[in-house]
Amino acid sequence: MRLDKFLKVSRLVKRRTVANELCDAKHVDVNGKTARASYEIKVGDIIEIQMGSNLIRAEVLQVSEHATKEGAALMYQLI
Repeated sequence: MRLDKFLKVSRLVKRRTVANELCDAKHVDVNGKTARASYEIKVGDIIEIQMGSNLIRAEVLQVSEHATKEGAALMYQLI
């Protein structure tokens, strides 16, 4: 699954366009490297999102195309 779609489905970011803008501005790292929106996310990847002074760090636990509100929280674990 693409990084921008994962961020939206997992509800780490509210909208996919915002996820794209964060990637374009180089505010998203995957496994320590700056990632583009088209990066393919895999289970075990570590995502870091810099939004202003907030840093969100999460490990990918599962990848699914659709998720409910409760299911979205099970897609990642904050570290």
